[in-house]
Amino acid sequence: MTANNMRDDWWKQAVVYQVYPRSFKDVNGDGLGDIAGITEKMDYLKDLGVDAIWLSPFYPSDLADGGYDVIDYRNVDPRLGTMDDFDKMVAAAHGSGIKVIVDIVPNHTSNKHRFFKEALKAGRGSAARDRYIFREGRGKNGELPPNDWQSLFGGPAWERVDDGQWYFHIFAREQPDVNWENPDIHEEFKKTFRFWSDHGTDGFRIDVAHGLAKDFESKSLEELGREYAVQGDGYNDEDNPMWDRPEVHDIYKEWRQVFNEYNPPRFAVAEAWVRPEHQHLYASTDELGQVFNFEFAKARWNVNDMRKAITEGLENAALTNGSTSTWVMSNHDIIRNATRYALPQVNGQIGKDWLLRDGKTYTENRELGTRRARAAVLMEMGLPGSVYIYQGEELGLFEVSDIPWDRLEDPTPFRTSKAASDKGRDGCRVPLPWIAGDEPKPASWSQDGTFGEGASFGFSPATKADGKPAADPHLPQPLWFKDFAADKEAKDPTSMLTLYRSALKDRAEMLTVTGDHDSLDWLNMGGDVIAYTRPAISNGSPATFASVTNFGAAPVALPKGRIVMTSAELDADGGLPQDASAWMLLDK
Repeated sequence: MTANNMRDDWWKQAVVYQVYPRSFKDVNGDGLGDIAGITEKMDYLKDLGVDAIWLSPFYPSDLADGGYDVIDYRNVDPRLGTMDDFDKMVAAAHGSGIKVIVDIVPNHTSNKHRFFKEALKAGRGSAARDRYIFREGRGKNGELPPNDWQSLFGGPAWERVDDGQWYFHIFAREQPDVNWENPDIHEEFKKTFRFWSDHGTDGFRIDVAHGLAKDFESKSLEELGREYAVQGDGYNDEDNPMWDRPEVHDIYKEWRQVFNEYNPPRFAVAEAWVRPEHQHLYASTDELGQVFNFEFAKARWNVNDMRKAITEGLENAALTNGSTSTWVMSNHDIIRNATRYALPQVNGQIGKDWLLRDGKTYTENRELGTRRARAAVLMEMGLPGSVYIYQGEELGLFEVSDIPWDRLEDPTPFRTSKAASDKGRDGCRVPLPWIAGDEPKPASWSQDGTFGEGASFGFSPATKADGKPAADPHLPQPLWFKDFAADKEAKDPTSMLTLYRSALKDRAEMLTVTGDHDSLDWLNMGGDVIAYTRPAISNGSPATFASVTNFGAAPVALPKGRIVMTSAELDADGGLPQDASAWMLLDK
């Protein structure tokens, strides 16, 4: 076990690796990753040096939204395994010194959840229907939705049922929002937290944490529909009826009582897309404990954006006694960071436009993207607090922009149109490449030969248990994945994987070991440089760690001290070039 994980507050400076189970590793050959696949790769995760793994939803689901439409919160999707598989995976993780975090989706259920089935059967005005947000429609016969809100995945945010009522869904119509004013919903999720805690789970990631509490009563729905949109400026409006409402914190205080039933107490991290000055409310130790700092992931690759994201992350963590900063560059919902840094750094819309047009509108400079991604990881890993890594980030994977539209799985591409058109998130969810030699042949359906079939770079076995060939991965892999296969990178001392392994090892031995998870002093090295120092340990003695990242065109002279590692070679005079980072132990 890592020294960090010996502490009850391990999460305060943990390195957490996000596993998207359906795309991580397939053991049975059906083309879907599974729980047993995570167990099989536990040594890889241990060698990487992470403190914890976070599993995106693996529950029974119709996959209307990649598993975030949950049918049963206290079971494993049979396509991904069994509860026995889950228990073995947890045992393997704990045996490797790795904590386990699972994803909880409390804003909505699947429309196949038993509660929703009961609501449809029970009818208007029933106790079962009160578990969700049902309303009467407009028009002479209620044939129009209660208002004109559009869901985040496209199309109306209201769906009509057979008896004429309408239910609300922020996301897909298969994901009806629950009513958090109903006590049954509270009990359902408290039971769920206890269930997974009893099965060895150490913490929880809370999906859409800023959206649970809603106020659809203070004004008519028609009036609310005119004043607010489901997505838009309401994120920054104190009176928004859906997002970041103060009542949501009462829910999390209730959950904290459940977390504290365990020793050590369970921890949770909030996915809350809220204004930076509200992040600390979710991270209170009376509530969830930690919140994602998405400003870092949203920042463009320039010194001002990155400095602001770091400063705000540190300041907001300081507002909450007992929490720490979090640093995120990628996850299952956003374009991979190597691609973001490879595209023109104009605004956040560039990536969506590029993806919508299959990666053909702007130049993706992969050499530059890789260089910046290498610099970014050192800048990030040296910061105080927790770091979250998304699977494949450690391989330097780029977004797969040109997946044919008829092979996409994300609901967004099929439910948005015109100005709202969006290709979705499948490009960062393509199954991982493990073995370069297990190379697919060009797929018969791939017009330009970009994608493969018949093999999977080691994602799936060659055959199923019955001896039949394994199915192709659920999302197609491009042939260029060969250059990013884990086994190939493990042998390359210059690879992204080697850089991540080295950075995590040095972070643990120099920084995490101090137990200091909030100290940072800025080092002034000019307007084009982000540099900071932190307390460290070197050879058992106190030391001063420094991280230096150069955004400027001119090389930068490094301070006096021992260079621990760099993201790129220094120039002939020992200067740090543009888009590069260095870790140092400074001279006393």
